[in-house]
Amino acid sequence: MMKNLTEEECEETNCGKPDCYETYWWYFLCSSLGVFISGIVVIALVQVIAQCIANRQEQAADGNRNVKGVMVADPKTATSEESMNWGTEVKDWAAGLISAQTTIGKVLVVAYFLMSMGSYFFYLVDSYKPVEWCFDLKEDRLFQTDLAFNIFFLLYFILRFVANQEKLWCWVSIASIVDFFTIPPIFVSIVLGRTWIGLRFLRALRLMQLSEVLQFLRVLKTSNAIKVTNMLTVFLTVMLTAAGVIHLVENSGDPWENFSNTQDLSYFTCLYVVVVTMSTVGYGDIYAQTTCGRCFMTFFIFGGLAIFASYTPEIIEIISSRNIYGGVYTKEGGKKHIVVCGHITYDSVSNFLKDFLHKDREDVNVEIVIFHTVEPDLELQALFKRYFTQLEFFKGSVLNSLDLDRIKLAEADACIILCDKYCTDSDAEDAANIMRVISIKNCCARIRVIVQLMQYHNKAYLLNIPSWNWQQGDDVICVAELKLGFIAQSCLAPGFSTIMANLFAMRSNSEGSNDLWQTDYLNGCGNEMYTEYLSRSFTGMTFPEVTRLCFDKLKLLLIAVETNVDSETSTIAINPGPHVKIQDQTLGFFIADSALEVKRAFYYCRSCHGDIREVAQIKQCSCDNANKRRRNTYHRRIFSRASIRTPVKGLKYTNQSEVGESIPLEENGNSSVLHETGPYDSRMGRRKNRRGTLTFPDLKTNGMSQHQSRTVSRRPQVGVVKSNYYSKKRRRNGSSPSNKGQDTNSESDEILLDTTGMFHWTPSRPIHSTVVKREEAAKDPSLNGHVVVCLFGDKDTPKVGLRNFVMPLRASNFHYHELKPIVFIGNLEFISHEWDMLKNFPKVYILNGSPLNRADLRAVNVHLCDMCVILSTNNFSVEDQSLQDKETILASLNIKAMTFDDTVSILQDKTPDFMPSVLPPIPSSPHQPQFARERCGSMVGANVPMITELVNDNNVQFLDQDDDDDPDTELYMTQPYACGTAFAVSVLDSLMSATYFNDNALTLIRTLITGGATPELEQILAEGRGMLGGPASPETIANRDRCRVAQLPLYEGSFATYADGGMYGDLFVEAIKNYGMLCFGLYRFRDNPPTADITETPSAKRYVITNPPYEFVLKSTDLVFCLVHFDGGNQQKTKKKKKRSKRNKEGEKPPPPPQDMMYHHHQHLNPMA
Repeated sequence: MMKNLTEEECEETNCGKPDCYETYWWYFLCSSLGVFISGIVVIALVQVIAQCIANRQEQAADGNRNVKGVMVADPKTATSEESMNWGTEVKDWAAGLISAQTTIGKVLVVAYFLMSMGSYFFYLVDSYKPVEWCFDLKEDRLFQTDLAFNIFFLLYFILRFVANQEKLWCWVSIASIVDFFTIPPIFVSIVLGRTWIGLRFLRALRLMQLSEVLQFLRVLKTSNAIKVTNMLTVFLTVMLTAAGVIHLVENSGDPWENFSNTQDLSYFTCLYVVVVTMSTVGYGDIYAQTTCGRCFMTFFIFGGLAIFASYTPEIIEIISSRNIYGGVYTKEGGKKHIVVCGHITYDSVSNFLKDFLHKDREDVNVEIVIFHTVEPDLELQALFKRYFTQLEFFKGSVLNSLDLDRIKLAEADACIILCDKYCTDSDAEDAANIMRVISIKNCCARIRVIVQLMQYHNKAYLLNIPSWNWQQGDDVICVAELKLGFIAQSCLAPGFSTIMANLFAMRSNSEGSNDLWQTDYLNGCGNEMYTEYLSRSFTGMTFPEVTRLCFDKLKLLLIAVETNVDSETSTIAINPGPHVKIQDQTLGFFIADSALEVKRAFYYCRSCHGDIREVAQIKQCSCDNANKRRRNTYHRRIFSRASIRTPVKGLKYTNQSEVGESIPLEENGNSSVLHETGPYDSRMGRRKNRRGTLTFPDLKTNGMSQHQSRTVSRRPQVGVVKSNYYSKKRRRNGSSPSNKGQDTNSESDEILLDTTGMFHWTPSRPIHSTVVKREEAAKDPSLNGHVVVCLFGDKDTPKVGLRNFVMPLRASNFHYHELKPIVFIGNLEFISHEWDMLKNFPKVYILNGSPLNRADLRAVNVHLCDMCVILSTNNFSVEDQSLQDKETILASLNIKAMTFDDTVSILQDKTPDFMPSVLPPIPSSPHQPQFARERCGSMVGANVPMITELVNDNNVQFLDQDDDDDPDTELYMTQPYACGTAFAVSVLDSLMSATYFNDNALTLIRTLITGGATPELEQILAEGRGMLGGPASPETIANRDRCRVAQLPLYEGSFATYADGGMYGDLFVEAIKNYGMLCFGLYRFRDNPPTADITETPSAKRYVITNPPYEFVLKSTDLVFCLVHFDGGNQQKTKKKKKRSKRNKEGEKPPPPPQDMMYHHHQHLNPMA
């Protein structure tokens, strides 16, 4: 930096001005101060005058009123109002220009900021010149550019001043002061022909507007980014401005010293001094020599130190945290990503990742983005490091659209929302997840959303979201619906919950064990549910034929098929029967050990693989019959939705010679089709049509079989064969203990179903009519073969969702006399909260008591029940998680410790002495006495069939005192879980990943366990009127024809030939070929040795074996899990008995038996006959 020119130096420049060595700084400074002060005076005078004029006009207006209060028009007043309107319009126009609400306004704001920074840059260039110097306006391009910028600043100041309401405050604002000390001096320079560097450094103050400009340009989107930018700009502005002050005073000197004590300092040297001073380092190598400079540094130290000490730590903290979890997701090329949000904890995320990234899945080319509002704890951070190649964590809120943009939600393949399954308020948790769905759908309406909800009734709120689309893959997993559905199905087929939970969860069967039962169980655990296209070689074959071929030759278990109805909709048929033929492009649902095994169904070629016996040799062939289309097992999008009444493309019905004569039937203007439900022909492997029966193929999507059947007879039908052993079960008299609630419907009376035809229905009953007193229940002999449900809770306990437990047990594919009575033991006030959802189900009763009271348990004949269910409540207020299951564990141990000395002897009639109470009622011949078909009780409580729900998986070790399970053993490896006597809600975590890879898996599972809950029923329940129903119509009766889960014993009946040494594969082929039963597992005694004598008494504990191999050896004590068809003949038999009785009274002769009836008498097809 140079000093001001001396007289000799001025003569050397030849500028023509002999006085250029003199200083004129006070001209420049006075111009700025004069404009500033004069403006304040003028504004103050104008405001005073305007106020006086307004007061006089108000007084004049009061004087112009006449006696009646009418205002007299004044031309001066009208003119004043017009001028005010004109001024208001100008003010609004100016405000619109500078408010950045319009495109022009944004351009002006950005231009003003850029020009301010340009003017500051010109100052930096001129800082290397003397404090004052002469210039030539025509040749100095830098000065000309700076002059143009200042003219723009002047115009912008005028707009800002006009638009502002408070003129005085606008005049004294910082932005105006910057203009006063930079704009007037530039015009003084033109007059004097010389310039003064002066206070032009004040343009650096406009740097504080940087965050506003970046927001206009959508560069800054988060609050942290805006906050950091504001602090950085303030920090930088203070340093740049302070450096400009020191530069000016040190290079100019003190006026009272005649500017003789100057110091040559460049601007960047002064900036160095400011930084050293603010950081309290103070090297002392450079310091202020002028008095003005020292005074400024004295005051600057306090302000600069305060700013430095407060801003620096905060900026560092925000920047460091933002770099870890607050960034923007960068999507890798060719790789999809999903977003996981909601309830993010170590347990929920680890369970999800364990199943999602299981080794048995095909190559999962998906990256997981975990999104949560709080930072992960150390345990979660360690988990993320183990999966760092496939997982990223971001901090943010799902309700913030800017945060959703950071994680590229619009480009995500799906969004998975987890819920807190252990929350104290389930409705509040569901409301939070529904709000997350709304926010996600508002951000991207087409993204696929899979959400977990706690309560079944909250699913209706999702239907209110316009962009929620089931057909696009959106799905909801209701914890209460599935949890209680699994437990309810275990009441019908003990162990079923364990089989289904293992099927949709990815398990490994590589862990060995010395115990035989564990080996068989773990081999079954390795089976999962997969989907694959069926080969063209299966085209034209019936479903039982394909199932037999897949099981016998391909070692695969086919349980259902799916095919597209149109471009957007598809349907699932579970064990549809021989009336359905397979066509091309049909998707099959398989139970297998891995996805590689399922490929055999796609590669199979009848020509090339017909003689191959080794399944490993079934690979892609090159013949003309080979499949040429591209396959994709996991990531194929198939959307299965209900309420489809059009014929299914890909599923072909047999011709009329196979099924019977078919004619269309008009119903409500729509053409419906029906098919008959006659018995299977054991020789032909197909249904045999009965004389005089009109059959119509019909497609339903409710229930397990999408192809429902309905029979229209020209004459009474006789000789109908039952397709499962429950058809031979004794018919219970009455319906309840002491006929409580007047629930006396039977098959002989009019059938009452709900409007969908999926559930038995009864008129609404008040809760007090179903309450059973202890004394009455103890004396009632009808409590036999029922279901006892133990509940813990009071009036303040959240709802459990008991409707989801009752619905599968009241499915319409059971006959009315087959419905097991349900007795709830618990607090009446707690049960009354959910009675509105239970009042329309028959045979439901309540005992107001405690499950821990043995007198209450004996009163409901717990030793005679088919299943005792112990449900946990949402009581998570205890600090120790191990104590959350204390009531359920105590109740379980209490029942096991009870003895029942008055129990009927197990050695009764022909009942084998080795059969414990866990067996279902033994079907017997109609000629046997009634007492022989009663369910036999248990001598001790340990043999009472029981299933206990647990909240904490580790508490399973306390259920069985005689087991040797390690406390660290996973839940699915423990004995109670393997035996089907324990169930935990944590097993449902695997459903999220299973639904993502194939949403049809969830549809299949929900259909199997809910008993037929459909979207139509959900729409009805969403209205809040409860279940509606009445007398059954032909349409609702047709919906009863669907599959259900059952357990068949091997000790008697047609299947007895396979007991004690028979092979499971032979049993499977016989069941599917002749009876239409699809077997998928066994329920075997745990401690029964392979060569045990039939007279020995083994332990009552059983374990499940999923999908045994063909060569698996059976035992006479085994129970077989199978899917059986509904038998509508039982109801028809009852009606025929009435008609025969009426004909006998009138003296009529019965018609001759049809040919099919004669065939039926000669060859009975019931396996339990």
